[in-house]
Amino acid sequence: MSNLTREVEQQCDIVQGCDAVDLIIEPRERDLGGFSVRRVLPARERRMVGPWIFFDHMGPADFPAGQGINVRPHPHINIATVTYLFEGEILHRDSLGSLQSIRPGDINLMVAGSGIVHSERERDEVRSLPHRLHGLQLWLALPQEEEECPPEFHHYPSADIPAVEVDGVPVRVMMGSAYGVTSPVKTFAKTLYVEAHLQTGQKLSIPSGEERAIYVADGEVRARDNRIPAYAMAILKDTEGVEIEAVKPSRIAIVGGEHLGDRFIDWNFVSSRRERIDQAIQDWRDGRFAKVPGDEQEFIPYP
Repeated sequence: MSNLTREVEQQCDIVQGCDAVDLIIEPRERDLGGFSVRRVLPARERRMVGPWIFFDHMGPADFPAGQGINVRPHPHINIATVTYLFEGEILHRDSLGSLQSIRPGDINLMVAGSGIVHSERERDEVRSLPHRLHGLQLWLALPQEEEECPPEFHHYPSADIPAVEVDGVPVRVMMGSAYGVTSPVKTFAKTLYVEAHLQTGQKLSIPSGEERAIYVADGEVRARDNRIPAYAMAILKDTEGVEIEAVKPSRIAIVGGEHLGDRFIDWNFVSSRRERIDQAIQDWRDGRFAKVPGDEQEFIPYP
């Protein structure tokens, strides 16, 4: 989704953790006109976890026939976006000419690099019926030497994402390596993105890594002495052998990876250089970004 304002960091409720958990971020829900979004990252208290610099939980949102997601073309630079749906469908178009429906379980990886424009809408067949949309959208900061790489688009169907069972817990390794398997999704730095479904009382060991966090998309889990409720993200300390236990049936995402250093953020632009963002803002205002084939008539102005 496009960021609607220049201010990206969200005010969140923060709980100081103990032992294995550094802090717990509980985002405040924002209503975008019948569509709720919880933005966890960046928060004022924690901007990044590994290369992950943006974490939105969108929905669940139920739309009547004739309504739905309709995000006009907007630009990105120096990042990669990762879209993953629990329910529903989004129609992705971008300035490379990509046209792809994103469905539950798929991974959509759009590498902005030196600059890309995309829109997120719905097929007429979807919009014409009552439907639901629910999922996660994340942004990956790129290493400085890769920030200006040529833009790319990669779509990975659900069947290509490795799934394993860890002590009875179904796990999907969306990006990076964990639990003995490696995802085919392209990465630019050490990156971790895992999804797991736990039943009440089930336990799961968290993979090691330089920086890690657990997001509870549904349910509630416990990490040692810390209870992590639904819609909260627990930033883990550099502690080995962290194990979580489900207090109730839970769906979680584990994200992390290597620390890449600070980034500047302004609207939908992210870069290690403030002057690069200033250039992108002017380029967008002057119409110098490429158009989205099949979606050339509309765009989101810089706020």
